[in-house]
Amino acid sequence: MIYRKLGKTGENVSAIGMGGFHLGKPPVDEAGAIRLVHAAIDRGINFMDNSWDYNEGESERRMGKALRGRRDKVFLMTKFDGRTKRTAAEQLDESLQRLQVDHVDLWQFHENNRLEDPDRFFDEGGAVEAVRASLKAGKIRYAGFTGHKHPLVHLQMLDSADEHGFAFDACQMPLSVMDAHFRSFEQAVLPALIQRDMGVLGMKSMGDGFVLKANLVTPLECLKYALRLPTSVVITGIDNERILAQACEAADTYEEMTAKDVKALLAKTEGAASTGKFEPFKTTEIFDSTAFHPEWMGSRMIS
Repeated sequence: MIYRKLGKTGENVSAIGMGGFHLGKPPVDEAGAIRLVHAAIDRGINFMDNSWDYNEGESERRMGKALRGRRDKVFLMTKFDGRTKRTAAEQLDESLQRLQVDHVDLWQFHENNRLEDPDRFFDEGGAVEAVRASLKAGKIRYAGFTGHKHPLVHLQMLDSADEHGFAFDACQMPLSVMDAHFRSFEQAVLPALIQRDMGVLGMKSMGDGFVLKANLVTPLECLKYALRLPTSVVITGIDNERILAQACEAADTYEEMTAKDVKALLAKTEGAASTGKFEPFKTTEIFDSTAFHPEWMGSRMIS
């Protein structure tokens, strides 16, 4: 496994991160999830992704059991949906209980998908207050945000952070051969993260399988493309040993992908990517868990 710096934090993180969502859904059972986490750690993967809302908390619960006696071997991240100080703080306490830890290394504002999300985050009584309090209390070490809808929302969050004197440590976003052409986070957001020396967390290199449905690229090509970008970590879903081996192979061999190979991949995928058909998380609500569960976000009183 190769390791990279997580932006200005200076933390060494594995170039491949283990996605938490797949650990809590069929066909993976609890024992299988624990074995996969242990196998990933044995292969050198130390970045563990999760979220308060994944599979009604089952992903965090399984991760917590898997990390017994191994907590010091991983950089542990989870996410929250709460837009208010109260809901965010409550979700962090639940996450810590499920994960069986007294702190997480990185806590991220989940699904920064709407133009109003940055406003809600920094509003009086907003989630930023829970983040600041949790940093001070030692419940979290670093803070970040995620999103998959539109790069403009990410840029708005970065601008809002600058206006409020708040420095995020990391940002998670789609980075793939399809994203390079359509509402591109790579083109619009990645340079802003590098300028701020933030950790870059790439996700959806295969778009939960939708990118592969174009029948233009292989899973290894998808992973290698994302690894060739200035990412700190490429987070990928792993639900069996074969997929784990594939992710590790990508980390071992991504440097074999030449600039010519990248150019050919982008030329091959440009037409298919032009409408967002193979990135439905950008164009539909099917990946927006908070759209189906607005109660997770909490409410904001208007006076």
